Amino acid sequence: MQPPIILDIEASGFGVGSYPIEIGYASANGETWCALVQPQAEWLHWDHEAEKLHQQTRQNLMQHGLPAWQIAKHLNLTFSGQTLYSDAWFNDFVWLSCLYEATAMQPSFKLEDLRMILSPQQADIWHPTKQAIMASLSMERHRASIDAKVLQLTWLETVQSRVTVPA
Repeated sequence: MQPPIILDIEASGFGVGSYPIEIGYASANGETWCALVQPQAEWLHWDHEAEKLHQQTRQNLMQHGLPAWQIAKHLNLTFSGQTLYSDAWFNDFVWLSCLYEATAMQPSFKLEDLRMILSPQQADIWHPTKQAIMASLSMERHRASIDAKVLQLTWLETVQSRVTVPA
């Protein structure tokens, strides 16, 4: 069974003015990719708690991030006509829109909420399964591609699970 393509976006914080700082995905074949996003001049919001969580400074993003247009082009070429899924759809949709708005491009793919493709049985065991996968991977850093891979592995594990939930 082929898993869904998972997109994850890390951001400069939450709320008005926040913007993407890293975009990552786990493709249908399980490969991962991520890139730091070079902030646009008008992207000024910066949350120091987000900096601690992501272990990225704005200066590091300026030096090592890819331009928004390059990331948008990569995503469009890689996923044209496909549907990608996010576990934080509302936030990720806003940040993805921010990225594309900065480039004057449109996504060539669709972003949907991961919950749309979860069965009730998967939803019932999602969180403990995800926690177990995260523990098994001993994640050190909060990265978009790792988060996407964890979600994809959780989907695979829950879809293959034969666990029955009492009525």
